[in-house]
Amino acid sequence: MAKEKTKAEKKQKLQWHPAFAAALEMELWENKDDLEFEMEHNLNRKPLLIDCLVIKKKKNAIIRNEIGKFFKKYNILEYKSARASLSIDDVSKTQGYAHLYKAYGEGINTIGFDEVSVTLIRESKPIGLFKYFEENSYMVSNPYKGIYYIESGLKFPTQIIVGKELTHENHEWFNLLSDNVTKQEMARAIEYSRKVSNKKERELIDAIFEVGALANKNIVEELKMGDEDMCQALMEIMKPEIEEVVNTAVLQERRETTERVEKETTERVKKETAERVEKETTERVKKETTERVEKETTERAIKVAVEMLRSLNLGNVEIKKALQKNYKLSEEEALSYLK
Repeated sequence: MAKEKTKAEKKQKLQWHPAFAAALEMELWENKDDLEFEMEHNLNRKPLLIDCLVIKKKKNAIIRNEIGKFFKKYNILEYKSARASLSIDDVSKTQGYAHLYKAYGEGINTIGFDEVSVTLIRESKPIGLFKYFEENSYMVSNPYKGIYYIESGLKFPTQIIVGKELTHENHEWFNLLSDNVTKQEMARAIEYSRKVSNKKERELIDAIFEVGALANKNIVEELKMGDEDMCQALMEIMKPEIEEVVNTAVLQERRETTERVEKETTERVKKETAERVEKETTERVKKETTERVEKETTERAIKVAVEMLRSLNLGNVEIKKALQKNYKLSEEEALSYLK
């Protein structure tokens, strides 16, 4: 049990970068057919790699989202978590990425300087960086709340996005990555997610909630107190994460079990002389092993689900109902996992 808890806790560390990419894609969902996302870009010559998000925009596409209005044909984006710094050196690094991206096009000057943009995103405003801009006479404009264009001093067009300053009504998905989500915003996002049927959109929302729910445990606590279905909704949202944690452990155990069973079966069969007995023994052992592995897999999934829901400060009543519904347990069976 202690081993399982350690694995669950590791999974619960906030994965900001995948969540950022998912939030950005949801922000731009209206133009999903006009944009191509690359989580990282391999350059023509190994081992050079641009370790940030690249978005390619279709020619003549009109991006309606405020963040995407700035986009060129090729767009380099880097996300900085709340604790990460954003200095002029970081800006220079992303400018370097843009230079590499241009330099390693398919031919000489096939990517123009005016076809590449750079976007840096950070939760809070980098005061030191903006002071540097001011002291060195960079031209900076602020066309939308939380969005700054650096209009001089840099080779590639650059915008800086300040998450805390973005309007919540226009950037709901980015707002979920912060730790200041309101109860109404979280409830609205959860309700929206429950109605989504598109597989890709569902996966993006789940990635956002992996960070958003854990970063706003107090809001989740308030919601579950007022809505008995909220626990079930969170269970559905976190289901992929639960399955990933469980499957990793199950695969390892399955390999070990298979090796052990094969060895035991071989030794047992050697002792049998009749073909009929040999066949019956092998089939029975395989059946017993399959049933045991399936039972252990289900029990592990339930234990991981309980740990994750408890980490969100959910009570036994809500967790019991979620277990009964998701794993078809009786009340007595569900209660046995809460001891």
